[in-house]
Amino acid sequence: MTTHAGHTPDHEIGEARAVAAERLSMFVDAVIAIALTLLALDLPIPTGDTTEAMLSSVSAHGHEYLAFALSFVVIAAHWRAHHEIFSHVRSLGGRLTSLTLAWLFMQVLMPFATRVLTADGAFAPRFSLYALVQVLASASFALIIREIRRAHLYRSDVPPQVFAESLVRSICLAAVFAVSIPVSFLTTGTGAYLCWLTAPIVLAIARRVQRRTVR
Repeated sequence: MTTHAGHTPDHEIGEARAVAAERLSMFVDAVIAIALTLLALDLPIPTGDTTEAMLSSVSAHGHEYLAFALSFVVIAAHWRAHHEIFSHVRSLGGRLTSLTLAWLFMQVLMPFATRVLTADGAFAPRFSLYALVQVLASASFALIIREIRRAHLYRSDVPPQVFAESLVRSICLAAVFAVSIPVSFLTTGTGAYLCWLTAPIVLAIARRVQRRTVR
């Protein structure tokens, strides 16, 4: 329905944008589901005629199973953060769709980066590729949050700290993975992985500092 001047009423435009935001969220869910499925498809099947031989096969592929678990948790965390933020989005606009597609591109790359991480060869380049994907994923999500706030695409009843906390979390994760890249070239694989393990500590500290600042 249009007005006499030939313009679409504002409430109809708002409804259309709300539907578009919902469709984008559904598309994100579908792509994430595909990325998680691709992770599972790459898992090696244990072999052996006896229990001992099969357990030995599982042990031999242990690093690949651990990489799968790591990537599953990482992708799930990215999806959860996106799901929480988009539950407050009331419409699409600006560059939100393009930024979301860039973020999804990183998620789709995750299965490939996981295979590279578990392949044979120099550790630092393989590790760095995986870490770089995480940096770009976290950075693109930070830009998504920034765009939502800049264009006022969220509902009026949403507390500002919701976006502030998510933004700080994304920046901290990007920083942790970015630091792990040079560490992978300077230390052994254990030292590089330890950088990733500090992520929960860094997030907890950042969250505490942020809450004190708000007070």
